[in-house]
Amino acid sequence: MPDWLTQFVELSDIDPIYFDKPYYVAPADDLAEEAFVVLRDALKKTRRVGIGQLAMRGQEYVVSLKPCGRGMVLETLRYADEVHRASSYFRDIGDTEPDADLLELAESLIERKSSDFDAKEFENRYIEALKKLIAEKQKKKGKRIIQDEEPDRIPKGSNVIDLMAALKKSLGDDKKPAPRKASAKPAAHRAPPKKTVTRARKRA
Repeated sequence: MPDWLTQFVELSDIDPIYFDKPYYVAPADDLAEEAFVVLRDALKKTRRVGIGQLAMRGQEYVVSLKPCGRGMVLETLRYADEVHRASSYFRDIGDTEPDADLLELAESLIERKSSDFDAKEFENRYIEALKKLIAEKQKKKGKRIIQDEEPDRIPKGSNVIDLMAALKKSLGDDKKPAPRKASAKPAAHRAPPKKTVTRARKRA
């Protein structure tokens, strides 16, 4: 058992906001593999995460250790003074009950878009756009290329998301216009206009 592990806790006891950066952990050699496997399987069976402090790159970090497939993952954790208290951000939120119709729409949207998480479905659009820009510059041989700004980009420095606006936008994008129904009623048949006969009068 590594001497830097000082306690074991349930993963749910750690607020996700504390997790910082993950590292893959594997045994250094065949000799260390037995102890590695014992610790990995013990954490799996007890459903616990190891917590301790570890020196890396000239600094001391709070870290967690948990099983990951055949290996383990070590994640650095933020110190308590590095995490802002949520109450300072949420204190202005009132106790208003949500609108029943909007709540139902939100639940419906969640149900429609619920699925198993697959990281492969997501890509780094910034990197892809950067690669495209580099390719275009190579074609233009250094000439200036004007790129359109993203209209829906969240302002830099903002960590507050307008959830209601995002929900309404999702509902609007998800809603398909209903096809127009053809009228089954035939058009009224108009009779041709009657010809007006004008008679000439004899002069006296």
